[in-house]
Amino acid sequence: MYRPKHRAPTRRRPTFTPATRAVPVATVGAVSLAMAAVLGPSAYADTHSHFSSGQGSHQGKPGKQHQPGKPGKPGKPKDDDADAHDPTATNGGSALPGDAGLSLKQLKPTAQPITPYQMPFPCGETWSGSTRAGHSPSVRSVDFNYLGGDHGKTVVAAAPGTVVTAVVGKKKPSYGQYVVIDHGNGESSLYAHLDSVTVTVGQVVSAGTQVGTVGDTGNAYGDHLHFEERLAGAVVDAWFNGARFPMNSSQSSQNCGQVAVTDIPLAGDMYGGRSAEVMVYRRSKPASFHVTRTGIKERVIKIGNGSDQPVLGDWDGNGRVDPGVRNPASRVFTLQVKRARTEIKYGKKGDLPIAGNWDGVGSWEIGVRRPSSGKFLLRNADGTTTKVVLGDADDLPVTGDWDGNGTTDLGVYDQNTATFTLLQTDPLGTPYATVIPFGVPGDVPVTGDWDGNGISDLGVWSPATATFNKRGAVAPTGVTGRVKKVQFGRPVER
Repeated sequence: MYRPKHRAPTRRRPTFTPATRAVPVATVGAVSLAMAAVLGPSAYADTHSHFSSGQGSHQGKPGKQHQPGKPGKPGKPKDDDADAHDPTATNGGSALPGDAGLSLKQLKPTAQPITPYQMPFPCGETWSGSTRAGHSPSVRSVDFNYLGGDHGKTVVAAAPGTVVTAVVGKKKPSYGQYVVIDHGNGESSLYAHLDSVTVTVGQVVSAGTQVGTVGDTGNAYGDHLHFEERLAGAVVDAWFNGARFPMNSSQSSQNCGQVAVTDIPLAGDMYGGRSAEVMVYRRSKPASFHVTRTGIKERVIKIGNGSDQPVLGDWDGNGRVDPGVRNPASRVFTLQVKRARTEIKYGKKGDLPIAGNWDGVGSWEIGVRRPSSGKFLLRNADGTTTKVVLGDADDLPVTGDWDGNGTTDLGVYDQNTATFTLLQTDPLGTPYATVIPFGVPGDVPVTGDWDGNGISDLGVWSPATATFNKRGAVAPTGVTGRVKKVQFGRPVER
């Protein structure tokens, strides 16, 4: 399997020159390489250790209230996070060495994180945070409660990053429904026991982007948010607004910066003019594709809901791409051609949808990329699956016809280093990868045939400015052509 390494040095912002280099692939496995750009614990029942804004025990939703013990005795604590862990973390979301069984006062403080964390709640809200000895997976984890009731309160990203885990399912054990955001530099944050999850794996979020709502799913007893800041997968001290959070205290959120990224960029030939149009999928109610049209008002196609994942493909083989969405919870693709819709269930809940003409014949097929393994799963016309491993877990998938032979090829984009890795096959059938730096860290990848020559080109979309930067074709000398900028969509507000 091929796993190109193109990570930026730790704690340094990567710098690139617009060069292109070819990297031979050692092996991709015994798979066919005949393959458009797409990509969103613990309220313990101990009234003495769990408090809400300094007011003692909180009340959970009906059916989950605290049950007191015998008269004169406190209720028996429930080790609600005893088995909690995040299987995607480097070391399973563990405590640091020496944490087990110790109180916070007995531990040496950890260093201030590089990530500029804010509280995981909307600007101005006051929340109380606590822990206890034996709190799993670490006493450094924080349980948050809100005076006046927790259930359904908004939970937001504590810092910018990329969603790498979004577990959905009210009956999930341990953390229940939870989200993990990768912030780079080996740092990440976790939000657990959510009543709802409003982001999907691969989604780029800003500080203040809603990730879910407070609940008591999993191994919890009463509504609250279980929150962790992590370094290399191990839980470290929580820092907010540049200061270490003092446990058993109340604090007002200063998470007052950016708001949610509501637009997802895409591109494809939707009108039959050969060159690709840029568009965005707007996460609204209802959700909709907004497609650019020269000289006239944008076209709006309503399909899906705010948590669905957009996908484009030529579902009827007429040479034009059509809209589609994938519901990450049900794993169902909904593919629309005019007013007709087709539903196909494929992949797992955490997968990212893709589409392409894997065999070069007729209509396009669907597929997914599985972040946990870096594996592409391509659903062939006969229902079989072709598997290809490419890139790292946090890379975003891209597809396109890199050589103009009529079949769709695969690629990934590393947002941390702003680097594309494109998989191709030479005339002798040997796979190789081309690595192309383009954009700046944090950009979202988008590919399309900008000039209508049958070969897919690269591009990125800046969430801060809502600007598409379309990279021109590469000349025989290897010099990159002119970069064309198109502003479209809603930028992230500050």
